[in-house]
Amino acid sequence: MNIILFAGQGAQYAGMGKDIFDKYPSAAAVLKKGSEILGYDLEKVCFDESFTELSRTLYAQPAIMAMELMCFEAAKENGLKFDAVAGHSLGEYAALVASGMLSAEDGYRVIKARAEAFDRVASQADGKMAAILKLTADQVREVCESVDGYVVPVNYNSPAQTVIAGESAAVAAACEKFAELKARVAPLNTESAFHSEIMKPAAEEFHERIKDIKFSAPSVKFFSNLIGAELTDFSDMPSLLAKHVVSPVRFTDELAAVKEAGFDRYIELGPGKTLTGLVKKTLTDVTAFNCDSAEAIENAEF
Repeated sequence: MNIILFAGQGAQYAGMGKDIFDKYPSAAAVLKKGSEILGYDLEKVCFDESFTELSRTLYAQPAIMAMELMCFEAAKENGLKFDAVAGHSLGEYAALVASGMLSAEDGYRVIKARAEAFDRVASQADGKMAAILKLTADQVREVCESVDGYVVPVNYNSPAQTVIAGESAAVAAACEKFAELKARVAPLNTESAFHSEIMKPAAEEFHERIKDIKFSAPSVKFFSNLIGAELTDFSDMPSLLAKHVVSPVRFTDELAAVKEAGFDRYIELGPGKTLTGLVKKTLTDVTAFNCDSAEAIENAEF
């Protein structure tokens, strides 16, 4: 069985999706609709290599979702069939649209609210993130608890990769200890401490802005970062998505639940191949591949 995956912030790159946009009118329509709702030119954001603002949260979040939905449209034209969706952090918003829980128009409205709330908090709050490799999640948690200040694990990406977030000084102190333990430390180029309590004001603003948007039940299985399992209660999605802003991404648990449910083909749609790599590092006896170009989509065996 097939599950499609969508990556999160940090996967973006200049020019992403241009060949898909040029070749598939359905994909181009997705991007043009986004420009209408967002109030700025998404083509410039995604395709203009001199537009350095792409990595700014305000633009990166809608642009990544748009690229993922362009890939989704092109893949459907090439025979994509799937029985479930999942995303990593921001990627869950493309998954909401792909599963039928949100229209593309409402998807853009929701991601606009999220990106603007994140951007406001990031400009005011002190926060950093770093990926820690070659240690277990328990080891990472113990180090975080041993330093002064606020720093916590926020992304459980694979058995040997955990992302931490918190106050800049606390993150730096924790990273020093990780280095002493011979862990690999990779600071992340994010504007604040996403998925931590530092983002609470963003979660509150986000919830207020999306509380009246209509969410439908999905047409396929939807696996959630927040619970690390299949989501079955869709009665209050605005509250769940707001809670997701300040809660860890339980991707390792989520992948385990996906495999337990019988999925053996993992198709990453969108920029980069981050999730394909995490699947290969976490699961055995499964197939995983990424599609972020027209050529890759057309050569894929869906």
